[in-house]
Amino acid sequence: MQSRAFKCAIDDAKCSFYRAANAIFGKVGRLASEEVTLQLIKSKCIPVLLYGLVACPLNKSQLSSLDFSMNRFLLKLFSASNMEIITYCRDQFNFELPSVTLARHTSLFLDILRHCDNCLIKKMLCVIN
Repeated sequence: MQSRAFKCAIDDAKCSFYRAANAIFGKVGRLASEEVTLQLIKSKCIPVLLYGLVACPLNKSQLSSLDFSMNRFLLKLFSASNMEIITYCRDQFNFELPSVTLARHTSLFLDILRHCDNCLIKKMLCVIN
């Protein structure tokens, strides 16, 4: 198989996220407050969604797909049908979209690599940039 660019598949990450998020939602359901549920999602499910993706170059559609997964879960959590409501709730609960979190983590990852003494990593970074 030939390709001009390296492309990562994120379907498994999204499936794992949905599995983890539905498990949390199934256990706490409507018994816990939205704030508790969001904190559980932030601490348990977002890492599942973003695991290993800091090292992968993702395009805009893949980043949008990650955000869509999160927004669908938030629509379910808040029983909303309007994205304006979800955006407002995310702002009120200080809840970042996965693309924002991933950008921050990727930046930190690349900074660590830039300060690494390994020659192969330095060559790899020259190719990336």
